[in-house]
Amino acid sequence: MVLIYVTVGLVAWDRRPSSLMGPLLLGAAAALVLASLGNSANATIATVGAICATLPLATLIHLLLAFPTGRLSSRAERAVVLTGYLTSTILQIPVVIWGPGGGFGVAPNREWAELGELVQSIVGAVAFAATVVVLTARIRRASSSERRVLAPLFVFGVASIATLLIGAEVLPSVFGWTQAAVGYLQLSVLALVPVAIALAALRGGIARASELEELGVWLTHLSTERETLAAVLSEALGDPSLELWFWDPHTQHYVDSAGQPVEPQTAHPQRSLIPVDLDEEPVGALVYQRSLISDPESVRMASRMLGIVLDRERLTVLLRASRVDLQRSRERLVGVADTERRRIAQNLHDGLQAELVLLGIEAQQLAHAAADQHHIQERAQELRRSIDRSAAGLRALVHDVMPPSLMQRGLLAAAEDLVDRMPIPIKVELQVQDRAFPSAVESTLYFVLAEAITNVVKHAEAKEGAVSVAHRGSIVTLEITDDGKGGAALGAGSGLTGMAERIDVLGGVLTIDSLRGIGTRIRAEVPLA
Repeated sequence: MVLIYVTVGLVAWDRRPSSLMGPLLLGAAAALVLASLGNSANATIATVGAICATLPLATLIHLLLAFPTGRLSSRAERAVVLTGYLTSTILQIPVVIWGPGGGFGVAPNREWAELGELVQSIVGAVAFAATVVVLTARIRRASSSERRVLAPLFVFGVASIATLLIGAEVLPSVFGWTQAAVGYLQLSVLALVPVAIALAALRGGIARASELEELGVWLTHLSTERETLAAVLSEALGDPSLELWFWDPHTQHYVDSAGQPVEPQTAHPQRSLIPVDLDEEPVGALVYQRSLISDPESVRMASRMLGIVLDRERLTVLLRASRVDLQRSRERLVGVADTERRRIAQNLHDGLQAELVLLGIEAQQLAHAAADQHHIQERAQELRRSIDRSAAGLRALVHDVMPPSLMQRGLLAAAEDLVDRMPIPIKVELQVQDRAFPSAVESTLYFVLAEAITNVVKHAEAKEGAVSVAHRGSIVTLEITDDGKGGAALGAGSGLTGMAERIDVLGGVLTIDSLRGIGTRIRAEVPLA
């Protein structure tokens, strides 16, 4: 019997660590062990067992009044339970001391023992009657779904207490039962108590109420290390398909956890929606499967508990969605800007630059044709030189806007071309298998590389440098190092700030390690997606 209490208590404690029903069942098991000590051959141990002989009755009252949370919710309940424990222990002492055989070395005294039994019986009857009154009041206040579970359990509990209290007197005298038969009946009743509690906890309404009690405790100890709100709700309400929707006041629509709009009309016919309000303003909704949750009241109870927490989750979802939209808009702006730069560079390269080259050729032909006219020849040659200078300036402008090598051959070729034109030796290491990257990634990394190398040449006073490009999974990494004077930091100049902003637009990360006298390392990591 003790094993039944211990097993059910441990399971209850494991399933509901914030509930006290598990510890209470273990305490009831301890009370049974203490009561059994009365059969010990040791006089002292037997006396302790005799004092605790009726302690299981008090634990039974405690279990009934504390179900399903394990907590006593009113002063009346606490008073009844305290009376039960005092009756089964303190008022049991006179019965043990002056009863047959005596205790603690005191001589037996029949009159005092009978007086003690009378007082104990009266106080015990009062505690028993108070328990019935409190349980009846709780049943009257309970909802219909709770009453279906509470009523059978409380009837069983009252019948159990009655059997344990008066069975030993009534059954032998009225029905002729032997004391051994009465003892077996009492043991059977006590053994059924944890089973009855477990069965009641597994039934609909109260099982959900217990789960919701656990939910309430969880909500008061929110932690990022624990399960998500949706997961806890699914477990508490018994619906693994339960969804959380959040109200977006700007669009006047619900959105899901990813920030995508959803419409109540799109929900499955077998699913129901219960709104969640905070200060009479909508903050979200719970969408659940009707076949899995037969009692909508449990969902409404959860929704009333969720207001503040769901509002916080809603703000987080909307903020995440707005950040995604902002990120996409910034990427679109970068893409549009790069596309426009490419168009301008292509037009300059293919249009005006080609026209200047043709004019230069024509001027040269004019110079050859006017070879016999020295004055015209000089002017034509000067025109050719001017056109060449303009073409060179235009090529430089085209290169600054968008290098042809970048447009035509990609990032790696453009990087090698840029490094080859530097006045200091710069080693290039390419750890890339596929050289085709999105145009926005290539443009961003190229201009970061150009700015970084320009800083190396102009400001770092470096003797040499190194550039590496690596592609690991969905991340492209660009690293530029030098052996210059160091001291570079974000915010120290517009160039570094511009580099960081370009990388940030694509959702990447720019890090700068630059100790004075040691050199600088700039590392940019950009996702391909």
